[in-house]
This record gives sequence, structure tokens and C-alpha cells, in this order.
Amino acid sequence: MARDERATLLEVHQALPEEQFQNLKFLLEGRVPAGLLHSASRPELCRILLQRFPGNSLQVTAGILRQLGCLDLIQRFQLPLEDQILEETPWEPNRDTPKVRGDPTQGCHPGGIPAPPVNPRHLTEKDLMQVAQRLGKEWQEVGILHLGLQRSRLEQIQEEHPGNPVLWNFEMLREWRQRERHRATVSQLRSCLEHARLDPGILDFLQSLQGD
Repeated sequence: MARDERATLLEVHQALPEEQFQNLKFLLEGRVPAGLLHSASRPELCRILLQRFPGNSLQVTAGILRQLGCLDLIQRFQLPLEDQILEETPWEPNRDTPKVRGDPTQGCHPGGIPAPPVNPRHLTEKDLMQVAQRLGKEWQEVGILHLGLQRSRLEQIQEEHPGNPVLWNFEMLREWRQRERHRATVSQLRSCLEHARLDPGILDFLQSLQGD
């Protein structure tokens, strides 16, 4: 099984164009130390993923490919998506593979470090709209650097809602929430935005939501 996993993982990485391969490594920085990733070749990255996510490296890779919009590769190699495992097997603190299921930095820039609260408050669309109304002109910077979204997707949102910056912000936040699924909590978003260049009132607002 390990040999099949290694072979499939290498085939997936070799099928990626160089730019997408570099994007894959960038988005893995929330789970793998950046120092291991920067100069890693495709075979080396396979080895790193197999070591850090034994038995789950294909699921982790599939999740990143979905963020990159590479659904064709997920289908071609029949990769299992990580959220399917999360739904079927709820995370337990004492399981052997907590990095995949319980890493509190998943889904945001490596700067986000606080662990989720015991009873996390999930974000509603009203919450997202209130945050969107407070975001400024640096929304694309926030989306790419701190929410891990792709620039092409942000440009698509801008084209879909011409001349409406609040809707750009709202759709960007919805995109992040959809990707994060059950991890899209108030504390998680605040952690992601903590080091972003934005109105401090946004962090205060999210802090107030945590107290609801």
C-alpha cells in the first residue's frame, strides 16, 4: 500500500506545471515547515509528505489541489478528499495523525497560532458581511497572504461583481469558509487575519463575536 501511495503521489506531482507545483508547496507551509519545502524537488516533496502524513498524504495533496482548482488531477488519479475522512472519522486528540485533523494552523497563513476554543463559534453569512464591510482596498493581499486563496479566484470574484468592493470581500470570505468547512470558526478567522494590514476594528469585532 505504501508503495502505491508513493507512486501515485509522485505521478500527481509530476503532472503539475512548475508554477502550480510551487503554489502547492506554498499552500503546504501551514502544515510543513517552510524550510523543508522551499528547495524540495518533486520526489523530495513526496518523501516529506509520506513521512509527515503517513497513510494520508494523498488526502492532504487532494485538499491543496482543490484549493488550486486542479479538480481534473483529483479525478484523474481518483484522490480521496480530506473532508471525506473528516466527516467519516471525527478527530480525537489522542489519534496518531493529529496534524491532518486537528492542526490549529490549517487553512491560514503560518502566522496563525491560537488553538480553537472548546466550543467554537462558526461564522454566519451575517458575520462575514459585517467583516466584509470593514475590509479595505488591501482585500486581495488579505485573501492571498492570509487566507491562502488564489489570485485567479479573487479576480474572478471581482469580474462577477463589478464595482462592488463589499461583495468582493464577502465572496472572498465565503470562499474561505467553504474551503475550511467545520474549521471556519470566528477564532480561526481572527487568527488568520491577526497579522494582516487591516482596520484593527475587524479583530475587535471578531473578538466580540467570540464572547457571544
